[in-house]
Amino acid sequence: MTIELPDNVNSALFIWNGPLGLPEYNKFTDDDFEAAFAFALPAHLVEIDAIAGNPDAPTFENVIEALELCGELLSKVSAIFWNLTGSNTNDTLQALERKLAPLMAEHQSKISMNAKLFERVDAVYEKRDALDLTSEAYRVLEKTWKGFARSGAKLEDEKQEQLAKVNQRLAMLGTNFAQNMLADESNYSLIIEGEDKLAGLPDFLLANMAMAAEEKGHKGKHAVTLSRSIIEPFLAFSANRDLREETFKAWVARGEHEGGKDNRPIVRETVKLRAEKAHLLGYKNFAAYKLDDTMAKTAENVSKLLQTVWKRAKVKAAKEAEDLSKLIAGEGKNHSVAPWDWRYYSEKLRTERYSYEEAEVKAYFQLDKMVDAAFDTAKRLFGISFKEHSGIAAYHDDVRVFEVFDADGNQIAIFLADYFARSSKRSGAWMSGLEHQHKLGEGAIPIILNTMNFAKAPEGEPVLISITDAKTLFHEFGHALHGMLSDVTYPSVSGTSVSRDFVELPSQLFEHWLTVPEILTKYALHHETGKPIPQALLAKVLESGTFNSGFENVEFTSSALVDMEFHELDEKAASDIDPMAFQFEKLAEFGMPKEIVMRHATPHFAHVFAGDGYSAGYYSYMWSGVLDADAFRAFEETGDPFDAETAQKLRRYIYSSGGSMDPEDAYKAFRGSLPSPDALLEQRGLKEA
Repeated sequence: MTIELPDNVNSALFIWNGPLGLPEYNKFTDDDFEAAFAFALPAHLVEIDAIAGNPDAPTFENVIEALELCGELLSKVSAIFWNLTGSNTNDTLQALERKLAPLMAEHQSKISMNAKLFERVDAVYEKRDALDLTSEAYRVLEKTWKGFARSGAKLEDEKQEQLAKVNQRLAMLGTNFAQNMLADESNYSLIIEGEDKLAGLPDFLLANMAMAAEEKGHKGKHAVTLSRSIIEPFLAFSANRDLREETFKAWVARGEHEGGKDNRPIVRETVKLRAEKAHLLGYKNFAAYKLDDTMAKTAENVSKLLQTVWKRAKVKAAKEAEDLSKLIAGEGKNHSVAPWDWRYYSEKLRTERYSYEEAEVKAYFQLDKMVDAAFDTAKRLFGISFKEHSGIAAYHDDVRVFEVFDADGNQIAIFLADYFARSSKRSGAWMSGLEHQHKLGEGAIPIILNTMNFAKAPEGEPVLISITDAKTLFHEFGHALHGMLSDVTYPSVSGTSVSRDFVELPSQLFEHWLTVPEILTKYALHHETGKPIPQALLAKVLESGTFNSGFENVEFTSSALVDMEFHELDEKAASDIDPMAFQFEKLAEFGMPKEIVMRHATPHFAHVFAGDGYSAGYYSYMWSGVLDADAFRAFEETGDPFDAETAQKLRRYIYSSGGSMDPEDAYKAFRGSLPSPDALLEQRGLKEA
């Protein structure tokens, strides 16, 4: 790429000459980003104006394909920047993030509301049936046209200006929400001194807590942080009920503090502005706007699925709570099951019922071995292989770099893995990309990232993770495969560029292979003896697969229901709500069990309020769950979890097609028909509830 840059702009942010085509992170600093964006944003608009002002008659090539390829400079610097703000941020990056959020929204509005540009897009769209387009090109044209329409291209000038202001403000609110959450998570730690306060904690957790304390400047002590890899096992094993209560309340109160980091007013304004945006665009509410472009289509369809699971989950959770109460009474205690008790007594009940402890199982789950297991599963299914490059520097020393090859030895992707928690990284686990696969123009191979938050082990010791963490690793690797195996022509339909309630299918489906016996017996090896997990223990683990499923499904489904309730409010009803009062009111209406809380309470519901990615869309994990439960049955029906013919169809229609096909058509091409929820209910142990 030949670029003429001003003297104050660092070319390393645009031209990636590092090994394997990666950015050279040592050649730029945080201070270089502002000038780079100041150059890239107007440069992109110059390209847009050239497409809009082209004197030639509009064609698919000079409008749609031109749009697909323009904005490369902005894409490059954005990919680096937004990855850093999530994975390795600091005060400089966060300040620029707050500044950029409304500017990026304004920039997008200038494009989507460009009348001349939409006129040319519309002209091509109107003659689409006479253009002899490929099915993928036809879909790209439809998605492009609809994207402009959904972004306000058809609105009158005054309403366009109003919508642009709403979008800018929403972008700012989402950024503030995420930064407030990160501040709460990174600033909190409970430093524990005294052996009596460590009662019940297994060795692996003590080691992780010691490392966390040392990172906080308290060497020789132990710390509870709000990283899931520490807080969840602490709640499951700590015999100190007062400490469980204290840390649990800190965990669920993220984002809910008076002062400048309070996310509650952000939610109030966000809900109001989203309803206003939907009204401007002609939709009844924001849920209708978001669902218009999904498999579910309507809130009624979402509600039907959520309520089916909710009713069964509540029944099962009530039975689980009763069992836990008996356990508490059996210890001679008279307190009821509080939310900070559930994990502790549930772990005790699991041990009693299935004769194994989580700590016993965790000894067989080494992070490095689970990474190898994910790679081997991908090789068995799709013929791809991974080569690690230990000498390549990325954006942090923890990041591992892999080259990915197909069965013929051709390079098909670059994979970056960032597994460990740190205070500069937001919580959770996710997949993202620096580059997305496409064949248009010079084409591009994908550069895909997996980011997680596992606790580090002391130097020289293996990192042990829970089976839940291992499922998270497989889940995110499923997303990564969706990006790495993409095989499309157009960038806008590459990889995970699919409807929100389809995007979780490749990830959730891949989780199934973790518990395939051929995988576990090969990679679940004891960290001291090297021996595989005993068949008797493995059988108990698999048998307990739906243990505590009432709790887990109540946790999740309550969050999905509240998400929908917020976004089904019309403009008037959403104009001034108290978010917490609204949440509590809706949970009361649903009959939320008092022993359980939402998996994501409103002030830290980042899926929904740190940007609008999963707004009116958290249900999509369950919608995709219906698909993934049925999809794995395709392998079970062959008697071989790695059946070659089924895997070939899976790759072609699910992992490689991206958004080039309608998701329903893609699923039917793989499986023959759409499934009912029965397989999901059975998988989650809710069939008889």
